[in-house]
Amino acid sequence: MSSQLDETHDPALQSWVETANDASTDFPIQNLPLARFRRIGSQEPWRVGVAIGDQIVDLAAASRCGLLPAPVSAALAACEQGRLNALMAAGRSVRVALRRALSQGLRRGSAQQAALSSCLVPQAQAEYALPCRIEGYTDFYTGIHHATAVGRLFRPDNPLLPNYKWVPIAYHGRTSSIGVSGQRFHRPLGQLKPPTAAAPQLGPCQRLDYELELGVFIGPGNALGEPLSIEQAEDHAFGLVLLNDWSARDIQAWEYQPLGPFLSKNFATTISPWIVTMEALEPFRSAWSRPEGDPQPLPYLDSAHTRQRGAIDIHLEVWLQTARMREDGQPPERLMASNFRDAYWTVGQMIAHHSINGCNLQSGDLLGSGTQSGPGEDQGGSLLELTCGGKNPVRLTNGETRTFLEDGDTVVLRARCQREGWRSIGFSDCAGTVLPAVPHR
Repeated sequence: MSSQLDETHDPALQSWVETANDASTDFPIQNLPLARFRRIGSQEPWRVGVAIGDQIVDLAAASRCGLLPAPVSAALAACEQGRLNALMAAGRSVRVALRRALSQGLRRGSAQQAALSSCLVPQAQAEYALPCRIEGYTDFYTGIHHATAVGRLFRPDNPLLPNYKWVPIAYHGRTSSIGVSGQRFHRPLGQLKPPTAAAPQLGPCQRLDYELELGVFIGPGNALGEPLSIEQAEDHAFGLVLLNDWSARDIQAWEYQPLGPFLSKNFATTISPWIVTMEALEPFRSAWSRPEGDPQPLPYLDSAHTRQRGAIDIHLEVWLQTARMREDGQPPERLMASNFRDAYWTVGQMIAHHSINGCNLQSGDLLGSGTQSGPGEDQGGSLLELTCGGKNPVRLTNGETRTFLEDGDTVVLRARCQREGWRSIGFSDCAGTVLPAVPHR
């Protein structure tokens, strides 16, 4: 794969949707992410939409008006209940055709302005659902700074296990508890065993945490027994979302050996509603390399494209709004910032490794990136890191402190791609709120 920049990335492009030309918007004409939406509180069918400024292009309406290429309309017609799986399965060529058609139709001076104007829905009037049917969810561990910081809490002299720099570590998660931004979930119950206790007991989690991640949605799948090569892998990536892998640290500590996370992870996972396509991310690709002295990846995880353009420059942030801040009318407060370019493994490497044993990935499968912490002590992508395992509470500007999340807390993940000479694009918020535990009966 070579660079796939084209006219749709032109930073000088302007849209007749004026809010798309605002420098602060997540959704300029150079982005064009996809989501599944309908008007709030309506009984309208769920359908596929594309964000432009503060508006949504209703793709079903655009297709009925004859504004989309035939292969795109055919793929959209197969999207049952607005789920994007059929469009994902159609492959990159159909996705690129949709992007080009919308870029041409939405740019300033387009002859299609009048027709497309009738297909717009204000985002303020929309609600969102999961973008597709997710049958498989795998959470990776590509953030080496997170892996090192967490490992140091438990193994000060040997924070990284020997396989980390050789294998893209991952575990399979549960799809039924994945929700879209705005998700509200109850504090989980589970077995807890403090170090001084003789036996565990059932109770609500006391060390609830967030994890700042990106999610990768799979486009076309692969047949069982037919691995995807590293050269093929990124052609099977549809796009990225923000992902919060909520974690019950005290439940996790008792249960994770020998088979890894279970109840500490499967109670909730939140993703942002808009999928930023791989095409939109092209201007923000950069070289990927290993630090000097680290082992180089095995050949099935290595390629010229991976080294030339495997990294993606995505600025990431975590914001927190407590219940008291909300009652006082205070906005969320930023806790940290990091960047996805620091990930130890790339999107293509995750996909290639996932399929190397013949595993059949399917359209709409979701891969979590693992927590994306930065190298600095203030760049932890979880409270576990920021508080050194709960020893050093985070102090908020209103005087409150947090070692772990409390009931009523809302965590907001944000992301933005920006590079000199290109139009900045964003991901939209990924927000989730902690509700009190449901009493055990």
